[in-house]
Amino acid sequence: MTPGGLLVLLLVAGVCGSLAQALVGYSRGGCLVSIALGFVGAVVGTWLSHQMGLAEILAIQVGGHSFPIVWSIIGAALFVAVLNLLNGRRRE
Repeated sequence: MTPGGLLVLLLVAGVCGSLAQALVGYSRGGCLVSIALGFVGAVVGTWLSHQMGLAEILAIQVGGHSFPIVWSIIGAALFVAVLNLLNGRRRE
């Protein structure tokens, strides 16, 4: 993968992670957290879609690899929601 392709992949993962955080209402962390959530969401969302027999929706090709946008957002939102439930409410 080229450095430009990797940069595009990181940007897309960051946007997907940010959207997932906005959907769930969880906003702790910065850009790196959003990128990590985007990648974890892609793994979780793709696994769930394969288990349910669903097709990839809005997948982009970056450097010969497919990145599922919709499943990444859904997977990251589920992952953040579970983390938020396990973490509980913090007193400030």
